[in-house]
Amino acid sequence: YEQLVAALAEANASAEASREQLLRGQAELDNVRKRAERDVQNAHKYALEKFVSELLPVKDSLEMGYQAASAEGADLEKVREGVELTLKMFVDALGKFGVKEINPEGGMFNPDEHQAMTMQDVPDAAPNTVINVFQKGFSLNDRLVRPAMVVVAGPNSGGKESSGSSKIDELA
Repeated sequence: YEQLVAALAEANASAEASREQLLRGQAELDNVRKRAERDVQNAHKYALEKFVSELLPVKDSLEMGYQAASAEGADLEKVREGVELTLKMFVDALGKFGVKEINPEGGMFNPDEHQAMTMQDVPDAAPNTVINVFQKGFSLNDRLVRPAMVVVAGPNSGGKESSGSSKIDELA
């Protein structure tokens, strides 16, 4: 009988130890899950932090340029140079985050990147060539954000069509 009582006590102790180990494991798992959720929330909350820090110097430069342009006797050429440098800072900041400009003037129309606003027959341009860009397009990490708004040379334009298939027909 004493052996059974001892075996039962040992089994109870082992079961209690296993139960405590299970509870600790569940608590640890819950802590890891909560930490992961918090990390994801922080990642969403602060995802644009680096992007914003790159744009702040552009804002500062624009404010200085505005003040310089508003001053009496402002040197227009210096203001223009300042705006040009600010634009370069802005383009560089966008480039650091995978933003690329789409400026297709002179190239073939590509419906995946361009939106044809109108077609014009032009004597010195090949059909389906982009002859004017109303608004440049942009991509983010090779994903189109905004198509370039373009004018495309019509089918009766004077130049010979360059190699490649005509994609303007896909608009119809």
